[in-house]
Amino acid sequence: MVEETNAIEHRAPSADTPSVIGVVGLGLIGGSLARRLVDRGRTVVAWNHRPHPYEQARHDGIICEDSLAGLVGANPDVVVLCNPLKAMPAILAELKPLLDACPNVTLTDVGSVKGMVREQVEAAGLGNRYVGAHPMAGNERSGWSAADPHLYDDALWAITVDANTAYDRFLTVARFVVDAVGDQAIVLDDDTHDRAAALISHMPHAVATALINELVGDPIRNIAAALAAGSWRDMTRVALTDPLRTRAMIEEDAANVETLLRHMAARLNAVADQLHDGDADALTEFFAAGQPFRDYKAAVNAQTTMGEAAANHTDADTTRLSIPHDGWQQALLASAARGEHIVAIDGEYEARVAIRSRLERYESDTDVTGGDSDVRERV
Repeated sequence: MVEETNAIEHRAPSADTPSVIGVVGLGLIGGSLARRLVDRGRTVVAWNHRPHPYEQARHDGIICEDSLAGLVGANPDVVVLCNPLKAMPAILAELKPLLDACPNVTLTDVGSVKGMVREQVEAAGLGNRYVGAHPMAGNERSGWSAADPHLYDDALWAITVDANTAYDRFLTVARFVVDAVGDQAIVLDDDTHDRAAALISHMPHAVATALINELVGDPIRNIAAALAAGSWRDMTRVALTDPLRTRAMIEEDAANVETLLRHMAARLNAVADQLHDGDADALTEFFAAGQPFRDYKAAVNAQTTMGEAAANHTDADTTRLSIPHDGWQQALLASAARGEHIVAIDGEYEARVAIRSRLERYESDTDVTGGDSDVRERV
């Protein structure tokens, strides 16, 4: 039975903003989240597999427990799993009997791969209380010493649901993201999230590492490293991440990353062929193909910042979104596809969304993919 000595008054899932948050893992992401929540007036109860962060964490206002039983015994509204994916099965197995005694606790996580986490949660028998989440925040550092509450400034979270997700659990996590953390959210299914994360995060980590490997292996590496400036810095920042962490991340999304790396190799081989052949028109087309993204970035940079939009719910770029009782998952997935970000939950079935710019697809009769005619459609 769960110890209740540190328990806070029991609360059923409701439209209220979560006020007590359990954080499992005080690394870069979990530690930054815990510190941000404390700064925003929430009660944070944390557990870490090693106690070395506890002294500083307690100084920062985080309640640190020596066991998961102690964390769950504090009766949090939400438990956020910020532990490495490889530790997930053991942690979920330990949490299962504890959470069975606290049916009102909602479970979420911050992992960059959602399909695998959902499988593990369901295998542990906790699927009925789980809603996936992934904050698009982070840097190349790791560990509690790198924790920074500002890491979550203006962050967009992906909240992932499936046909079996309970609406009250979703609402709890949405309010946690928007109200407690102060960020924005979109709602996705696991497959879409994992493919998107591979495209904009996991595959680029591999490409950035390939760049530094190319430098390290070159005979003139010392001269080149001395000459490296802004473009090199920006393209290789994520390659400074702990290599074991990066390896684990891309292995967890292996199928998507493999496909995208093969697409990338085809594109680069095509450019090499164009240079060899002196094909100026094809090279021009290669560089022109990215123009929709340049236009998209210019439009986004011209808009009100996400943080200002979230604070100003009457901004002209926001609108109300009515969420249907039936088919709410599909309605929210469609909202994300329209480029809308949830900036506020105004009622149990009412949200306010910010209209963001959309990235248009590049249209051309010229194949810029190195012969794979359907790469653009898939990528």
